[in-house]
Amino acid sequence: MRIARDQQLDGLRAVAVSMVVYAHFYAEDGSHWGHIGVRLFFILSGFLITRLLLEARDDPRYEPATALRSFYARRSLRILPPYFAVLAAVWLIGLESSEKVLVWHALYLSNFWYALQDAWSPWVLCHTWSLSIEEQFYIVWPLIVLTAPRRSIGAICVGVICCSLAFRFYWPVTGTPTLARDLLPPASMDALAAGALLAVHRSSGAAMPNWAERCWKPLLIVSLFLFSIRTVPTTPLLEWFVWIGLEVFPLLPLTLLVGACSQGIGGYLGRLAQAPPVTALGRISYGVYLYHAVVLALLVQAQAFIPINVSEQGAGRLVVTGAATLLLASISWIAFERPLNALKRHFPYARGASSAPVAAEAEGVRPVYPGISVEHGKALQVSNTR
Repeated sequence: MRIARDQQLDGLRAVAVSMVVYAHFYAEDGSHWGHIGVRLFFILSGFLITRLLLEARDDPRYEPATALRSFYARRSLRILPPYFAVLAAVWLIGLESSEKVLVWHALYLSNFWYALQDAWSPWVLCHTWSLSIEEQFYIVWPLIVLTAPRRSIGAICVGVICCSLAFRFYWPVTGTPTLARDLLPPASMDALAAGALLAVHRSSGAAMPNWAERCWKPLLIVSLFLFSIRTVPTTPLLEWFVWIGLEVFPLLPLTLLVGACSQGIGGYLGRLAQAPPVTALGRISYGVYLYHAVVLALLVQAQAFIPINVSEQGAGRLVVTGAATLLLASISWIAFERPLNALKRHFPYARGASSAPVAAEAEGVRPVYPGISVEHGKALQVSNTR
């Protein structure tokens, strides 16, 4: 049953946002867990959006213009109000003079701003780079899925993945790493396209290819090994290999994990993924992601009135800032986001159709909220000094 399967996908959202929160509130070594959470979020996004669009396309009353208009209306209702509320709050409070670059964030060009500056300034909004990539993906991908020949969509996904890998392997040739290697859209398109390819594969009803079943465990082992040596001093060449490996090798295991949960896994892990506290966190994970950096900045400014140290990474910051973020995200979901979500019923994907069927988006398709690149951890560790 789809509801049960999508509960497990909510569980994955909870895992992904927990990785981001752990990296930014607790870990002291610029933990790569946050970036793994980012990759998982992107795969989820590519899968859920593509699945939704393919289902809309399969409706007998399908019309490309109607489906496209409804998609953008529904996405706007879900994503834009909380996002612009955060921008408004940052502007009103005047956090880190962010108002000087708000136009970049308002246009969802944050990733280009930080890439051009090659610096995380202003840091309090640096997490919006990944939301910008999401919006850039939303502009192009629905047009492809809804208008391209159905049999060619899988090949397009493979082509996007190959182009993204080529982009990634270009950077060692440049000699020095820059933020652009992680922030420009091609750096994330492989994960988005991997999720999309999974949705195409699922829509055909075919079993997973044998090569994927054989390869995911070795790739997972290599990924864990690279993860363990990431902080060990290495040569520039080995450092490049570790970076590329941690971007590429976890892709297949994470994609298969999303695929397994999309079908529903049993046993202890399945029950854990569907546990009410876990799925509740998954439902509010967009708010958790949006608000966590702003909450951190405000609490750091109020450190003199807080008996627990929230100015440095550690358990104190994780407990206090994490609890405040969860509270704010919960209030936002109940009083702000959920009522807006109810308006999606006015935008069915097929003319004359009820929004209930494809409101599987009610959905298996809440937006994903990719987190912050591994380098962001350092900015958040010393947030009161920037």
